[in-house]
Amino acid sequence: MYTSIADIQKALLSGTSSLDITHFFLNKIESAKHLNAFLEVFTESSIQQAKHVDEKIKLGTHGKLAGVVIAIKDNICYENHKVSASSKILEGFESLYTASALQRLIDEDAIIIGRLNCDEFAMGSSNENSAFGPVLNAQDNSKVPGGSSGGSAVAVQAGLCIASLGSDTGGSIRQPASFTGTYGLKPTYGAISRYGLIAYASSFDQIGVFTNSVEDSGVLFNIMSGPDDFDSTCIQHKNELTAFHAPENKLTFTVFNEYLNAAGMDTEVKDFLLSSIKKLEADGHTIVYESFPYLDVLVPLYYVLTTAEASSNLSRFDGVHYGYRNPEAIGVEQTYVKSRSTGFGKEVKRRIMAGSFVLSHGYYDAYYTKAQKVRQLVKQKTDGILSKCDVILMPTTPSVAFDLASVNDPLQMYLQDIFTVHANISGNPAISLPLGKHSSGLPFGIQLMARREDEQNLLNTSILLEKLLNN
Repeated sequence: MYTSIADIQKALLSGTSSLDITHFFLNKIESAKHLNAFLEVFTESSIQQAKHVDEKIKLGTHGKLAGVVIAIKDNICYENHKVSASSKILEGFESLYTASALQRLIDEDAIIIGRLNCDEFAMGSSNENSAFGPVLNAQDNSKVPGGSSGGSAVAVQAGLCIASLGSDTGGSIRQPASFTGTYGLKPTYGAISRYGLIAYASSFDQIGVFTNSVEDSGVLFNIMSGPDDFDSTCIQHKNELTAFHAPENKLTFTVFNEYLNAAGMDTEVKDFLLSSIKKLEADGHTIVYESFPYLDVLVPLYYVLTTAEASSNLSRFDGVHYGYRNPEAIGVEQTYVKSRSTGFGKEVKRRIMAGSFVLSHGYYDAYYTKAQKVRQLVKQKTDGILSKCDVILMPTTPSVAFDLASVNDPLQMYLQDIFTVHANISGNPAISLPLGKHSSGLPFGIQLMARREDEQNLLNTSILLEKLLNN
């Protein structure tokens, strides 16, 4: 069983080939088809990649990720491969180029094995909004895996790849990581290029990773991060992370009173957080309780801004340029209306319409402008708090994975993001660690958030927390 980059490296040293490893994962994916995690398996190209990597290994010219099998969320572009954002509107579309983050992994000889199911255009918290059906939680097939990167989470949870790429706009990596018992890292906004990521909300979106360890998250972050000429929002310097280890000095953790006492939080999730705090205090760390008065406005703020950006970003999918075109449409106007009406799913149409309303004449200042001002307040408050502590400690999700088709009210579904949208609004790095176990047997995550561009501290503190809570 291969679960980490280190496992692959050991296997290669013992004489196992990249091709053998690739076939191992191809067989596992075939046996787990019922989970609906993969929309397409890149059988032919992954085998060719593996053969090429084996040749490089013989010559001693292989990269850091030789033989490491990685799968990608279906909103990340890969040249000459289909990409659909799990939507009918991109039916039959093949990408003409490779996303910068993905290319950097390929350059280090990672083997890309397939594209993964997700909520359509990354809009959802349960992976039930895909045009290709829901993804099933590998631990309990009656439960959702979380969203929008549900396929990415389940691929790692079920051992169908070593790691996977997802995107996180409001918790789309951390929430499914919590529901599947995997590690989910959302880096600082701009740390990893968004070039080649199909946009949902451009000032929130961030590519990140699902792994089975903190260390693997750090290795992949190191390779993918850094400036990119194709993305002007990228941070213009590279923060190289060094070896990962628990800090030797004692740390200061901030806990928000409002997060501890949030309505609707599962009592076991809350109790686990409280017991974690006690263990940290017993180990000599300082816990500071702070008030964060914006908790109730985070989700509304997030949906005002992201739907506005989505209505703009998704205007390019029109049935004219590429992808799906309604065969009954006659003339330009009908092509637009019918193609978008039948090509987009219900949730995507809901968000496009909400965003168009937010940006419309007469409502722009009342909603969009005001939301931008509140976003600045959230950033300033978060920066102020993090200037006095090392990390913020909070739950990842208010509960464990819920039943498929059990949350039918869109507003209730939006509230699944209550603890994760904060990091996207403020642009801070955050990680979900699979440390909690519910009496139902289902996992849940604990979340850490750090200062912008301080992934080193975030990951080192994650190792500390992991060691302390697993003892």
